[in-house]
Amino acid sequence: MIEPHAPAPPGAPSSWTGPALLPVRPGTGRFLVLVCVFVCAACGLVYELELVAFASYLIGDSVTQASVVLSVMVFAMGVGSLGAKRLRWRAAAGFGAVEAVLALVGGCSAMALYAVFAWTAGWGGVWADGPRCLLVAFSLAIGLLIGAEVPLLMELIQRIRRQDAGGAVADLFAADYVGALVGGLAFPFLLLPVLGQLTGALLTGTVNVVAGGALVLGLFRRDLTRRARWILLLAGLTVLGVLAAAAALAGDFERAARHAVYGRNVRVAVQTGVQEVVLVGGTSGQPLDLYLDGRLRAGGRDERRYHEALVHPALSTGPHARVLILGGGDGLAAREVLRHHEVRRVDVVERDPGLVRLARSDPGLSAANAHAFADPRVHVTTADVLGWLRGAPASAYDVVIADLPDPGITASTKLYSQEFYGLARRVLAPHGRLAVHAGAVTARPRVFWTVDATLRAAGFAATPYRILGRDPRFAVGPDRATKASGAPRDWGFLLAAPGPLAPLPQLDRVGRGTLTQAGLEADVRAAERTRVEGLPASTLVHPRY
Repeated sequence: MIEPHAPAPPGAPSSWTGPALLPVRPGTGRFLVLVCVFVCAACGLVYELELVAFASYLIGDSVTQASVVLSVMVFAMGVGSLGAKRLRWRAAAGFGAVEAVLALVGGCSAMALYAVFAWTAGWGGVWADGPRCLLVAFSLAIGLLIGAEVPLLMELIQRIRRQDAGGAVADLFAADYVGALVGGLAFPFLLLPVLGQLTGALLTGTVNVVAGGALVLGLFRRDLTRRARWILLLAGLTVLGVLAAAAALAGDFERAARHAVYGRNVRVAVQTGVQEVVLVGGTSGQPLDLYLDGRLRAGGRDERRYHEALVHPALSTGPHARVLILGGGDGLAAREVLRHHEVRRVDVVERDPGLVRLARSDPGLSAANAHAFADPRVHVTTADVLGWLRGAPASAYDVVIADLPDPGITASTKLYSQEFYGLARRVLAPHGRLAVHAGAVTARPRVFWTVDATLRAAGFAATPYRILGRDPRFAVGPDRATKASGAPRDWGFLLAAPGPLAPLPQLDRVGRGTLTQAGLEADVRAAERTRVEGLPASTLVHPRY
């Protein structure tokens, strides 16, 4: 996108060298320049959004990644605008070169980020920060090149017909901002769902180099020497060749990178429109691993241990005829709820219909959840959890199970807020219980106890407990990781009830699977030893995670 820049100071030498020799009328030439501004602005915003989206998929915590990308790019745009002043005397050749490099760097950025993440991020040490370093490098490079477009485009449009700076800037801004609108809408609604990250970025680079090359070699070719024309033409064709080759190999590259990340037994890998869902194994006696946006959400033998710890202490402690599961689109929490024969109705509210379809139809996942969604007692609603709770009937449930992503993930922060727990309290019967997965206790105690403080602020009393994991690959926490050598091996839970008295986790006969009552009591004491006092509650307008 084009950013404002100061006009030349009074007395500064003019760059005006006379009108350009155009093959078309000046009015047509001016229109073509503004069309190129429109296209370049759209491409620039797509590069920006692509970096933000890919960083959130690969690294996690989208607010932090978006802040890094945007701040670095805006800074670099200013630097690039200053640096391009030296090219204003050769604006046509400079603009052509900038667009060729920008198309190559921006078009290949997604593939390069994915390659570094897939093949080096799991090595540990300095390599673990490779994706973050490359993200900053691409943000800096793309910002420099986008910023360099500003003075060059201004010079080109003034070469056609000299006019006051205010009028020229207004024309450029109009084309730029409309182009940014188109690019911003095209990325989430067209490029990402239809073409995916890799092919979408490569196509954007192709459009970018074609638009820049057509403007310079077509409209301003008489401003170029014969040698410059040939150099720009060969450079543009080389960039197009690289982008075309990358697009042809994108499918094989993605499969190879996916195997490097998830292993060789990937059976399903889909972008549902809400998130990326990957299923590994689950057939022929292999354990099932479920990844959501690259985070291992259910894996190996620890899957059952996690869901039993989440569900059974809440259901064993009191009445549980009516159960609400928030999240849990994989059906694994519903499987544990249905083991209690007193349950008459289970409502599952999941935001991702694609995950629910897989839970019903995929042989590995449906076997893992014991075909829970085929049970007539289970009713599934696909909706935003917070919005659904606002319209849910009061005092409708004996137990609410919050089977949600970790609170450190930006998209789920609202689901660990005081407002969210206030809505959950409203739908609970007076004797009801709320079970919350609150992240890792050992690795992130402040986050865990912030959830506890938020529950108390919403009118709950809660008892903490934590369960040790046995599978070191089961990575918990907000960051996307497949190697969990340094990952914590516990999950923290809070069993809460409205009012001043906290319920004590209990296990009935059904709940005694991987857990024991004595072990659960020890887990309560272990969690209490990590308590952090004095933490404020998290709210929608002031998240604390």
